[in-house]
Amino acid sequence: MLVSRLHAAGDVRLHTEDQPSPSGPDERLVEITSVGVCGSDLHWFTEGAIGDAAVARPLVLGHEMAGVIRGGPDDGVRVAVDPAIPCERCEPCRTGWVNLCLNIVFAGHGDHDGGLRQFLTWPSHRLHRLPGSLSDDDGALLEPLGVALHALDLAHLRMASTVAVVGCGPIGLLLIQLALRHGATRVLAAEPLAHRMAAAERFGAEPEEQAEAVADVVFEVSGSDEAVDSALRLAKPGARVILVGIPDGDRTSFSAARARRKGLSLVLSRRMGEVYDRAIDLAVRGLVDLKPLATDVYPLKDVNAALTAAAARQGLKTLVHPNA
Repeated sequence: MLVSRLHAAGDVRLHTEDQPSPSGPDERLVEITSVGVCGSDLHWFTEGAIGDAAVARPLVLGHEMAGVIRGGPDDGVRVAVDPAIPCERCEPCRTGWVNLCLNIVFAGHGDHDGGLRQFLTWPSHRLHRLPGSLSDDDGALLEPLGVALHALDLAHLRMASTVAVVGCGPIGLLLIQLALRHGATRVLAAEPLAHRMAAAERFGAEPEEQAEAVADVVFEVSGSDEAVDSALRLAKPGARVILVGIPDGDRTSFSAARARRKGLSLVLSRRMGEVYDRAIDLAVRGLVDLKPLATDVYPLKDVNAALTAAAARQGLKTLVHPNA
């Protein structure tokens, strides 16, 4: 099978490797049909690292995945792949914070290969059946929708609130939709790229236009210090600011005086909890629109071009079809 591996920053190579086989009755072989390129993949691609984790061996990126089970009792079933396998034994797992698992296995991170390959094996309990109304690309986009849902849960958003979203990539655009569905009466958007700002407006947001202290909840979905500063500027005194973006170089800086004087609650969001069923329900019922997010599709042989385009913030969501 064809496999894409990251050897170092900017160094992605295609390899031909043996197709994996399930290691036991609880694993399934999945033919990967769609993989979304995430901002965290781009940290790996451009920096050879993310946070304090660095490439230690050639790594298969990709954790936003959908595919088809091949062989076994579920042969032919289309699935979304939850990239996280929590241990379910550590204290965070036992207290309901599986996204903070101390022993988590996460696809496309550290020693654990992800989905930019034609086949993978994965535990059956981390595979979610896709309804017929959702495409494979929709299935891959359920992972960023789950990240947005988790951030929304952390926000404790109240009805008739004003929300600001700083950074209108795919997760920011999903947060705009979720906030409006959750009862926000006004959503402001901050985004320097014109095509992404236009998408935010199509989803119901309005430009923030250097507003001051207007939002009850702010989602920062960029990771840059400038975005964090904008989030603090937009937040009302006493507001809650959810930091979803991952910074370059594992550092975030901001004006402590502004945050302190406003008495802001800064909340850091990591991945998601057990939200796939909710994400599927929202997508099936048409309460969240995933389709406009998928703007660019590449075959696996053009994975370098896909990652380069995504790093340049072209379009909205870049997808790779490993078996196209």
